[in-house]
Amino acid sequence: MNRFLLDAALDAWSVLSPVSCAGCGAEDRGLCLGCRAALEPQRRSIRLADGTTVTSALRYEARVRHAILAFKEQGRTDVARALARPLAAAISTAVHGRVELVAVPSSRGSFRRRGFDPVAVLVRGTGFGQAARVLAPSAARTEQKSLGREDRARNLTGSMRATMPLDGRRFVLIDDVLTTGATITEAARALRAAGAEVVSAATLADTPKRSADS
Repeated sequence: MNRFLLDAALDAWSVLSPVSCAGCGAEDRGLCLGCRAALEPQRRSIRLADGTTVTSALRYEARVRHAILAFKEQGRTDVARALARPLAAAISTAVHGRVELVAVPSSRGSFRRRGFDPVAVLVRGTGFGQAARVLAPSAARTEQKSLGREDRARNLTGSMRATMPLDGRRFVLIDDVLTTGATITEAARALRAAGAEVVSAATLADTPKRSADS
């Protein structure tokens, strides 16, 4: 379906089933044209302290931030496909050679609250195939959003584990938002401890503070 026909179909559906835009709240459709434009990838590479290079597709601010929060915290899975497109762009930059994708797992508490794993849902929509299920949470932890940089790192240390030996396997880690890098760093640690090579990582977005620090 070309863009004109897609927009016509979306306009017709918005009349039959009114919905507010997940990015700006306008009474339009799941994502209005302005918010769809804001999801055009602006890829940036960030190197974490452990040496892992992360490719991020978007800045986590304004319309992008609202759309991601609506998807994760308000169950707006109708915007998952639109969010998966920029993530796919980040993954295409992060992938080198024969690798497997692995999504950073949600904490048990987050999964119970939301009823789904946002990162796994987005990965399925990228066209890169199913993420390998080789990481699992290993300990309860405080919600990251309430913590500062140093506390985030301490909170996550030892919080993930590989579910099997991974000798000789190569992975690209996938997460939704890069803030301090603590989550990606812990996931990479768990993979490496099981014998895997972590080639790189990709995220849908990174915070302006994270971008300024890099």
